[in-house]
Amino acid sequence: MEMRASEDIDISTDITPPLIPLSFSLLNSLTLPSPDLSTSLGLLLHHRPSLTGRIAGLLSNRHNLTSQNDQLSHRIRLDAQALAAQIANHCGYTEPNDCVLEEAMVALCAVLTNAVEVQDNEGQNLGVAVFGPTFSWINHSCSPNACYRFTFSSSHSSESKLRIAPFIRNSQQAQVDDGVWCVGSEFAKEGEQSNGPRLIVRSIKRIKKGEEVTVAYTDLLQPKAIRQSELWSKYRFNCCCKRCSALPFTYVDHALQEISVSSHDLSSSYLNSIFVRDMVDTRLNEDIDDAISEYLSVGDPGTCCKKLEKVLMQGLNDQLEGFEGKLNSRFMLHPLHHLSLNAYTTLASAYKVCACNSLSVHSEVDRNQLEAFDLSRTSAAYSLLLAGSTHHLFKSESSLIVSVANFWVGAGESLLSLTRSSGWSDFAKVGEVASNPFSVKKSKCSKCSLTDRFRTCILNGQIRSADFENVSNQFLSCVSDITQKVWSFLVNGCHFLKSCKDPIDFSWLMSTKNSSTVGVRVHVNKTDISYSHESETCARNREEQAYYADHARANIFQLGLHCLLYGGLLAIICYGHNSHLACHVQTILDHEESFV
Repeated sequence: MEMRASEDIDISTDITPPLIPLSFSLLNSLTLPSPDLSTSLGLLLHHRPSLTGRIAGLLSNRHNLTSQNDQLSHRIRLDAQALAAQIANHCGYTEPNDCVLEEAMVALCAVLTNAVEVQDNEGQNLGVAVFGPTFSWINHSCSPNACYRFTFSSSHSSESKLRIAPFIRNSQQAQVDDGVWCVGSEFAKEGEQSNGPRLIVRSIKRIKKGEEVTVAYTDLLQPKAIRQSELWSKYRFNCCCKRCSALPFTYVDHALQEISVSSHDLSSSYLNSIFVRDMVDTRLNEDIDDAISEYLSVGDPGTCCKKLEKVLMQGLNDQLEGFEGKLNSRFMLHPLHHLSLNAYTTLASAYKVCACNSLSVHSEVDRNQLEAFDLSRTSAAYSLLLAGSTHHLFKSESSLIVSVANFWVGAGESLLSLTRSSGWSDFAKVGEVASNPFSVKKSKCSKCSLTDRFRTCILNGQIRSADFENVSNQFLSCVSDITQKVWSFLVNGCHFLKSCKDPIDFSWLMSTKNSSTVGVRVHVNKTDISYSHESETCARNREEQAYYADHARANIFQLGLHCLLYGGLLAIICYGHNSHLACHVQTILDHEESFV
């Protein structure tokens, strides 16, 4: 079973109208201990399982989910018994019979197989919902051509229409085997669940008529092994999409799991053995997870930053269990490794918290403002590195657009926030610098059409593939030029960030993309203007310091504006022009215009 495009579809196009759920359960309105159970109960109240084991046309996948003697199978059996007891009580039975238990099992497995987490505008989980075949028949791919979003409005545009149709292999009729036709209008119209969350599927790639439409069931920024493990543990299938089937691995999957090795003790073949690599990956994963978990539970951002940067800078160089004698080797995370990306995300957040804490702790005004300023620019640098790193992967795997959109918006916000910092006056030792006038109109880039394109898309919600490619090329050219002017300023004082030659142009890694190891070296970034406030800068006179500070701040503003606009454009492609993220970008731009 699958869904295919019924017409040619360009990017940034809604391919379904808002779909109404068959059943949903929000966390604050549970009738049973878990959202899955409550949703299953709601499904059974309106639909009965068929003789073929489906319910409302949905595949239950019961055999695969319960055939293994593992924790998932055991939990399903216990939950099915609890659900059956609830149904029996509702119907006035003293205890559930075999028929009730069977129906409870089918409904629960159907929910576990087809339900999706309902998220609000901030990405917070609100509960789960299960939708009809129009959505549930859309299969998974690790290189999907569509994504989906939720809306809680009962109104939708009259232009919304269904652009996909069901397809069953070896069958000329798109009909589920319990006799229920899968037609989109059946689930798009107002009904009993009209107050529930609606779901809209949207294209993130060009889709040809007759091509299968796919979405992602798991995090696409995880390497293949982790994706496969998650899909099997939750849905009991092995993904065979083009990305997962590629041999050798795609460049993206190679980078997401790459670890560089330097050793004088073991042969290259042994160092690259599955045993050694799995052991090293486990240890590094534990180090990263421990630092992040401690930060989230204890709330000590400073210690977290030190631990994460130690792993990024030093890697793993102690003795590994299972080897005799001391192993004189060092294992380093690739700058694009999925653990590195997780570390950048946390470091950007932790340094931002450190900056806020600095302002509230120190009593010396000049000292705390300057320290908070340094911490804020390190946070901005990590945000930029995260966006640039994932964008580099996005160029090879365009389905990463959903993650990249959020990262570019985050980088833009962080950089623009840095330009408003009161620490600029302390940095430059000239009070007038803090009130240096900027103008969005004057700052409009003459080299790219990003501003105009965003303004247009925020009105009509769509951009053509060719236009998007041109805008992306212009954006990369502009942001690369600006970054070269400010990167050394942003990373000043952070040893790991200094080791990254360029957060936008990763050509310094491309020469090793097909090798078994990738070396990470400390690079010296040469720019036209070097910004610093350390001892050599202190020798400058006030006018010279103000000049350099002015230029640094102006370039960071331009960089932040570009990142924000491009992230907003990606958000429109993924979620539409009325989505929360696109409107959030518009709000920031309006605020910047009034600020300057």
